[in-house]
This record gives sequence, C-alpha cells and structure tokens, in this order.
Amino acid sequence: MLALNLRPALVAVSPLADTIRDDSGMSAAATSLLTALPLLCFGLLAPVAPRLGRRFGMERSLFGTMALICAGTALRLLDSVVALFAGTVVIGAGIAVANVLLPGLIKRDFPAKAGLMTGLYSMSLFGGAALAAGVTLPVQQASGMNWRTTLACWGALAVVALLVWLPQLRSRTRVGAAAARQAAHPVRGLWRSPLAWQVTAYMGLQSLNYYAAAAWLPTVFQDAGMAPGDAGWMLSFSSLLGIAGSFLAPVIVGGRLRSGTLAALGAVLCALGYAGLLAAPVGGAYLWMTLLGLGQGAAISLALLFIVQRAPDARHAAQLSSMSQCFGYILAATGPTLLGAVHDVSHSWTVPLVLLLVLLVPQVVAGLGAARDRHVAGIG
Repeated sequence: MLALNLRPALVAVSPLADTIRDDSGMSAAATSLLTALPLLCFGLLAPVAPRLGRRFGMERSLFGTMALICAGTALRLLDSVVALFAGTVVIGAGIAVANVLLPGLIKRDFPAKAGLMTGLYSMSLFGGAALAAGVTLPVQQASGMNWRTTLACWGALAVVALLVWLPQLRSRTRVGAAAARQAAHPVRGLWRSPLAWQVTAYMGLQSLNYYAAAAWLPTVFQDAGMAPGDAGWMLSFSSLLGIAGSFLAPVIVGGRLRSGTLAALGAVLCALGYAGLLAAPVGGAYLWMTLLGLGQGAAISLALLFIVQRAPDARHAAQLSSMSQCFGYILAATGPTLLGAVHDVSHSWTVPLVLLLVLLVPQVVAGLGAARDRHVAGIG
C-alpha cells in the first residue's frame, strides 16, 4: 500500500494537464513544471531521508510520508495556483523520503526474500502509475468533478495506506541495544565506492530513459498520425506491461539469469522498441510499447534490487538508496527537457530517439558493474 501511493498523485496531473492549463491560465512551461518538480524533490530531498529514519525510526518516518501525501493532496483542493504548486512539493517531499526508506525496510525485514519483495514493491510503483494514467480522465469525465477534486480523490489511497501502516507504529522490529546504537550513526564515505557509483549511475540512466520517453512518446505517436486518445493509451499500455517486467525481473535473478545478464536484456528490449518507433511508429505501436514496457519495468526493478543486494545491512541500504536516488532523479529531471530541446533543434523525433538508444549503452555498462556480487563499503 505504501508503494502503491508513490506515483498516482503525481502521474494523475498529466491526463488533466490541458484542463489545468485552460482553467488556471498557466503557460505550458508552468504546467510542465508540475511534473518536473516532484523529480527534483526526489533528488534534492533524498539525502534527508536516512536522517529522518535514524531520528524517528523507519516506521514512524514512513507513516509521516503518507501523511505528507494526504496533506499535499488536500492543499491542491484550494483555488490557488500557489496552493497547487505547494501541494505538489509537499507530495513530492513525502514520496522522496519513502522512495529512499523502503529499500532499507526490505533489506532489514526480508533479507532472504529480497528479490520477491523488490518485485512486489516495483510492481506496485508501476501499478499505481498505470492506474492513475488510465482512470483519472475517465473518472473525471464520468463524474463531472472539476480537476481539483479529481486530483484529490487519489488522497483516499494514501488514507488507506495510513490505516494499514498504523499497527506498525506499535509493533516495530525489536533490535538489541548495540544494534540500536549502531543504527543511530550514519554511514559515511559511500561516495568513494566505485560500486556505489555504478548503482547510482544505473539508477539515474534508467530513470532518465523512462521519464524522457514517458514525457514525449504520446507526442511522437501524434506527430506520426495517431489520434491523441490512442497515443495516450499507448503510454498506459506500456505501463501495464511494465508491471509484469518489474515483478518478474528481480524474482528470476539468481535463478535462470544473473542480474547483469538481465540488465543487458532489459536494455536490448528497450533498444528494439526505440528502433521500431524509428522504423514504423504507428504500424507496430503495440509491439514497440510491449518491448519498452517490459524493458523499462525490468530496469527499475533491477535498480531497486541493486540497492538492496549491494548493501550489507539496512543502514547501508538506506544510505545507498539516498545516494543513488539523489543523483539519479536529478539526472532524470533533465531528460524530458533535454529530449524536447533536441527535438526543437532537429525538427524531428529521429535524433531524440537515437539519443535514447545511445544512452542505453552506458546504462548497460553501469548495470554490469552494479551486478557484481559485492557489498559497498562505508564508514560508520
């Protein structure tokens, strides 16, 4: 339930973007900032999360993240552009902290089932995003609600998560006194670890690829002659396939495929999808988006799994999660702008898609490095 809440309140803005812009009088650039702000929050606030986890405990901190999502969602109900942006920042802050702490929770409570739990976690991320992308607009049209109320409906999901998580505040995992003292001290020096940087690079490059593609693929299809409604559905369809890819990838790691092999295979699926979009974007749209969905879903799962696997304990997992998501999401935030700028200069989508293809090469290199069966080394 926690993971299911980490995308809908943000993704739901995209289907309503035109309505929000027309009703509020905001420019297209200001409206696009609503989707860029959360990514910046993810990156800039990631270093704060381990400190909160140490100060208040992981259970209370995660409860607080859901409370922030509820508060931010309620704030966006106010008839004010300032409140809309402020609520988005509050939601982004809550999600940023939860993004970092949940891999550490998996490492602490499910060390023997890291693959399965990471698969369920990432599947919930994709599922929440797909749900918001697919039903927000139909719900608004069927109910006749305004866009503010429609966005606020996603706060109900966070309320459910609060109620589900509430018992955890009383039944926290018991640790010995020595372990508790150790947990209170931060892990330092991860930035000196090449392995930590490889995990970080993989997180950043796969995030950049995903968010840049998600921002512009509907436009790519529309410019190729597809109807706007069908173009939007293609992105939702890809997210649905991403659910399968995100669950299966970490579950089969260690079985039939090594994680490095899977990182390369995920990139190959994405490369075939982009190549298909270059050759016949509309004719083979379902095939290309299937390949992209499976490849991108596998990549995000592996990025999260690397955080859990390369950390020797929950403290290192939280710190590595903070490092990788800080740099990773700041890098990812540049993706949509970069791709749009390249399109404006080239006046076509060929060069931007080729650029996404080229970026898969360093992503594979980083993935092979992050897949090494070693632990990051820190001081603390």
